[in-house]
Amino acid sequence: MRAVVFDEFGKRPEVREVPEPEPSHDGVVIKVEASGLCRSDWHGWMGHDADIQPPHVPGHELAGVVHAVGAGVTTWRGGERVTVPFICACGRCAACARGAQQVCERQEQPGFTHWGSFAEYVPVHHADTNLVALPDAMPFSTAASLGCRFATAFRAVVGQGRVRPGEWVAVHGCGGVGLSAVMIAAANGAGVVAVDVSPKALELARTLGAALCVDASALPEGGVPAAIRDATGDGAHLSLDALGSPVTCVNSVQSLRRQGRHVQVGLLPTGVHLPMDRVVALELEILGSHGMAAHAYPEMMAMVATGALRPDLLVTKEIGLDEVPDALTALGAASGTGVTVITPGA
Repeated sequence: MRAVVFDEFGKRPEVREVPEPEPSHDGVVIKVEASGLCRSDWHGWMGHDADIQPPHVPGHELAGVVHAVGAGVTTWRGGERVTVPFICACGRCAACARGAQQVCERQEQPGFTHWGSFAEYVPVHHADTNLVALPDAMPFSTAASLGCRFATAFRAVVGQGRVRPGEWVAVHGCGGVGLSAVMIAAANGAGVVAVDVSPKALELARTLGAALCVDASALPEGGVPAAIRDATGDGAHLSLDALGSPVTCVNSVQSLRRQGRHVQVGLLPTGVHLPMDRVVALELEILGSHGMAAHAYPEMMAMVATGALRPDLLVTKEIGLDEVPDALTALGAASGTGVTVITPGA
């Protein structure tokens, strides 16, 4: 099969022929019809993930058709249209037993713990636990955006964040996760304040339902929380750091009203000094959110099916495998606006 491969961290990847994968006993091989290009893939290529051992094929946001099935798989027969969460669970540990597959003790990630979906075929283990069936009407390009950024945002806003109609929700960082969070919060009846430094990202956030947009680059230090508190009367009920930086994390906490809820979605590679005096005095909640388990997809999929959620609007570009090396390396300079989807057959 054709795949995007890098032999050394930071060295330009190339498209080459590699052996087609075989399914594990409890796994499947998926024919990749679409795969999202995510900044996490860039981090992996740069060597920021200890699980990766070159030579390696990146890619973790995927959708396609079940191509080959392991002997121990009971739910899937082949030919089904599917996607997977970016956190693939073992289905047998204590976390999985209580339904928390997104924090599985033996979790795997295509594109990180094993070769990923920037290829014509990708293996997925523990298929009965991790595969999610797709409706016939959903394009693969739309489905590919669900597995990481959109599903992550859905659980962060609806599950961990417990958003309610009429609340104010602040979203710090309007990349793929942030824009998804804007759409999801607005669809659930919240007023959304979108924060970013890119006018293009803020304009897209406005089209996806943001009631207010804050250009962080135009404000002094401490200006973002003050602007959000002024705009919302007392601060956000729910605030998400969808970027993952010390500045956006602290701004998110500072943006909250009394008994507000901060959800950390973006990964923080280094520690951050939170204003714990404010956390205590205002009884704030500090929560993490890490993907979404396959069994939790139906609520999100139902909203997509009715048109209440439109993840397809986040897909701003489609490319073929041959364009991936340039697109992946370019993520070091800028993440772009919206979601880029790779179609291996193009």
